[in-house]
Amino acid sequence: MLYTENGKCQARLSALGAGTWSLGGKNAYGLVYGQVEEDNAIAALRALIDNGVNVVDTAPVYGVHGASEAIVGKALRDGYRERVFLVTKFGNYNDANTGKRVINNSREDVMKEIDESLERLGTDYIDLYIMHYPDPVVPVSETMGALNEIKEQGKIKHIGVSNVDREQLEECMEFADIDAIQLPYSMVNRSAENLLVWSHSQGLMTMAYGAMGAGILSGSYRELPHFSEKDIRYTFYPYFKEPMFSQIQGLLNDMDTIANKHGCPLSHVALSWVAHKEFVTTSLVGSTNVDQAQENARAYSLELSESEMDFLDASIANNLGGAEA
Repeated sequence: MLYTENGKCQARLSALGAGTWSLGGKNAYGLVYGQVEEDNAIAALRALIDNGVNVVDTAPVYGVHGASEAIVGKALRDGYRERVFLVTKFGNYNDANTGKRVINNSREDVMKEIDESLERLGTDYIDLYIMHYPDPVVPVSETMGALNEIKEQGKIKHIGVSNVDREQLEECMEFADIDAIQLPYSMVNRSAENLLVWSHSQGLMTMAYGAMGAGILSGSYRELPHFSEKDIRYTFYPYFKEPMFSQIQGLLNDMDTIANKHGCPLSHVALSWVAHKEFVTTSLVGSTNVDQAQENARAYSLELSESEMDFLDASIANNLGGAEA
C-alpha cells in the first residue's frame, strides 16, 4: 500500500480509502446502489484494513437511518477502530416528513448529527468530520462555528469540506481550520482537478471519490446497460448514458493496452492512474466483498511509467475532452 504523510491531519494516510456508499443498500433519498449483505460488507472492510488501508469514509445519508455508518461501526470493533482514520459527514439527509433531500448545515443540525454518528459508529471521536455539501441558506460562519465547538469538545479532530468550489472553500477557511477536501476525480471526471491541485498546495488532505467511475472503468460494461430508474449508476452519474458511454469506450480500449502489458485487470489501471497524481492523498473506492477488497488493494502495487501516464492522459483528452470531462 502507498501512503502519504499529511501534516494538517497529522497522519500517515493510505492512497486507497474505503468508500462505503454502496454498503448501505437503498440510499436515504430513494436511490439504490445494489444490495450488500451486512456480513460481506463487514468482512470487506476488515480485509481492506488488513491489507493496509487506514482511511474509512462514510456518511449518514449512505443508507436509510445511517445504515452504512452502522455497518462501519460494527466492522471497526475488535481493535479495528484504532487502526483507521475515520471520516464521516453531516448536513445531507432525507426529510422524514416530506421525503425530499435536505441540505442543512445549521448549528442545531451539526450538534444533533455528530452525536448520532458517534453512536452508530461506536466511537468517542471522529478523525475527520466533513460538511457534505454547501448550504445556500445557513451562513458559513454558523456552520464552522459549530464545528469549532465540537472540535473543542473532542468529538472531532479535523474539519473538512466536500463538493465545494474554491470560493466556498476559502470562505470556510475564514472561520475554521480546514484540513481536508473531498471532491469527485477519476479518469472520466477531471472537473475538480484544478481545485485539488490548489488544495494540495495548501497542505490539505485531498480525497477523491468516484475513482472507478461508478464501475465503468472496470471494463465490465462494453455494451450500454439498462439499470433501474433509481439505480445510482444511472441517476447520479452520466457515464451510462449517451454520448458519454460511447466516448468512454475509446478510453477503455486504450486502457486495455496498458492492462494487457502489465497482465492486470482494467480496474488496476484506473486506480493506479489516480494514485500517480501527486495532488491526490486518498482515493475512495467501494468494495462489497472480500475478493473485491483484496483486488482493489493489489491495484496499488501497479507502477505506471511517465510515458504510460502521458498515454492515458492523452487518451482522456482525445476521447473525453481532458479536464472538462
